[in-house]
Amino acid sequence: MMYVIGGRGRLGRAICASRPAEQIVAPERGIYERWWQSGAEDSIARYFDRAECGSVVLVVSGVLDPAMPLVDHQRVNVELPARIIDGACAAGLRVVTFGTVMERLLEHPNNYIATKADLGRLVAERAAAGNPVTHLQLHTLYGGGDPSPFMFLGQLCKALRDGSVFEMSPGRQLREYHHVDDDVAAMHALLAAGTRGVTALSHGTPCTLRDLATHVFADVERLDLLRIGARPEPPDDNYATMLKRPPDLKDIQFRSQSLGVSAYVRAVLSGQAKQA
Repeated sequence: MMYVIGGRGRLGRAICASRPAEQIVAPERGIYERWWQSGAEDSIARYFDRAECGSVVLVVSGVLDPAMPLVDHQRVNVELPARIIDGACAAGLRVVTFGTVMERLLEHPNNYIATKADLGRLVAERAAAGNPVTHLQLHTLYGGGDPSPFMFLGQLCKALRDGSVFEMSPGRQLREYHHVDDDVAAMHALLAAGTRGVTALSHGTPCTLRDLATHVFADVERLDLLRIGARPEPPDDNYATMLKRPPDLKDIQFRSQSLGVSAYVRAVLSGQAKQA
């Protein structure tokens, strides 16, 4: 069985759809919303006590918007998964948490990245102590619904929808854009391989934001709206590091970033984002 904590988000929905319904348990938020509190470990262990041997708990819930208060990030991104690790491991289950590759790439992280880095360090410590825990650091996800409005693709799609100018930096930042279904397939491969500790879920072929934006705007025939270099370049970003694909993902077929993102943007603009 797979227990998906946070099954309503983009990644959670994709995980739930990747397996037969009888193999998935996605608890309602009311069941786990207070699990971040001190002392919740016993109730968590009792909840998972009847789980089948070999079951996995996937902690997908998280606060992504860096503008949200630090206390919210801390509760959902660190304290909740920490309590679940304690309770679920006590019940004999494996636990998988999710973070971002920016944990290892930025020197001055925002609230979201900083708390995910804290979670990654916690999982690394637990794995070193012998606990069956894994922290998967993800790249930028797309697909399975509209993009978040505060993200690059969300702002890009809004500009195209409104027919307004899209101003961006020189765009030298390196990014890997992953379709959410590809990352779910990769996650299953890593689970099957018994991966523990912290792993960056990479395909190893990043592109620059400049190249990605140029391809998308050209694809929808609106290059006239793109203004590259209109905004300053972020001083703290990834301009050189290319993360390698883990050996256990050698058979995963990640779709082309430029073609995949362009198809997704077209689906968003046509109102078909959920199917993209």
